[in-house]
Amino acid sequence: RWAVLLLFSSYSLCNAFQWIQYGSINNVFVRFYGVSAFAIDWLSMSYMLIYIPLLFPVAWLLDKRGLRLIALAGSALNAMGAWVKLGSLKPHLFPVTVLGQVICGLAQVFILGMPSRIASVWFGSQEVSTACSIAVFGNQLGIAAGFLVPPVLIPNVEDVEKLAYHISIMFFMTAGVASALFILVIIVFKEKPPNPPSRAQALIQSRPPAEYSYVQSILRLLRNANFSLLMVTYGLNVGCFYALSTLLNRMVIHHYPGEEVNAGRIGLTIILSGMAGALISGIWLDKTKTYKQTTLVVYIMSLVGMIVYTFTLSLGHLWVVFVTAGLLGFFMTGYLPLGFEFAAELTYPESEGTSSGLLNVSAQIFGIALTISQGQIMDRFGTKAGNLLLCSVLFLGTVMTAFIKADLRRQQANLENEQT
Repeated sequence: RWAVLLLFSSYSLCNAFQWIQYGSINNVFVRFYGVSAFAIDWLSMSYMLIYIPLLFPVAWLLDKRGLRLIALAGSALNAMGAWVKLGSLKPHLFPVTVLGQVICGLAQVFILGMPSRIASVWFGSQEVSTACSIAVFGNQLGIAAGFLVPPVLIPNVEDVEKLAYHISIMFFMTAGVASALFILVIIVFKEKPPNPPSRAQALIQSRPPAEYSYVQSILRLLRNANFSLLMVTYGLNVGCFYALSTLLNRMVIHHYPGEEVNAGRIGLTIILSGMAGALISGIWLDKTKTYKQTTLVVYIMSLVGMIVYTFTLSLGHLWVVFVTAGLLGFFMTGYLPLGFEFAAELTYPESEGTSSGLLNVSAQIFGIALTISQGQIMDRFGTKAGNLLLCSVLFLGTVMTAFIKADLRRQQANLENEQT
């Protein structure tokens, strides 16, 4: 089971790296391809846009055909997109790089909703939240690598030939890693363990297939008031994170010209501290089962972190930005597995793939809206105004989170089965 979890985390990492590899050196790709900064932003936003219409067919496929098929499709598309990008190493070939990114965006649809499903199918009730955190962890590590590696591999040089050479190194490395991971998925990735790891999972597996209707499942989820509230608040928080990640390079370069490498390192700091936050919150949930309280505290701290970051970005001290960005990342990224696990509790016995998918759709919709809005506000009124938009959105999300009732159905199922 740990091999399955580690392998999923690894190809999720590779896919997330490809999401942010353009945004983290936005200004370099703008010059190389001769397009606008908004066009390069769309390379990140294409991931979000593709996810929205394709989630439902993929979630249906996950329910009907299981984990292995979804894992094969996700890792195959991820490798294919990486190889397509190798055909875009001339300034006039921007459409080819868009095509490669779209294929990687397709792969992401087969990846994002999987963490809570893998955790519940393979892990017992005392480890499920930790396993979900580790599965989310891989994606975050990929974004961290996407902030760190491109500025180091691709220096901001004038010569287009040299630039193409440096870009080709990054694309070749990515394609090699993605292909190796696809081969490993074929060999290693299994559908499910021989025996269900928890009572809740045994109940789901013993249910006859005829009883399950995918459309009815979605309708039941949308009628669940607590889940609907969580869906909006999760979308607001993660949408802010997507906007911040996509526009970080532009924000930092605006206040600290020529600091591309440090802009990448600030992104890395946000993600690494967030990964620590995600892991701690997963272990904390397994120990305490305090889903509502933990989610609310982390949300409030995300808001506080965003406010502090907004007012310290323009002080002129890069080390201050590193500290405040780290604080923000710890809570904002630490929120990701909390949302998945809280949703799995509120919606049991519905499929975790469907509940996670709906959360992600909400995040992608808010992500696109907030990235475009913040980008436009930054162009017209400066970075502080753009960040204040995110602060107000997080405030709204905090208030809404307070109204979610902690109806922990999965815990109840495990307890009832212990008693009988």
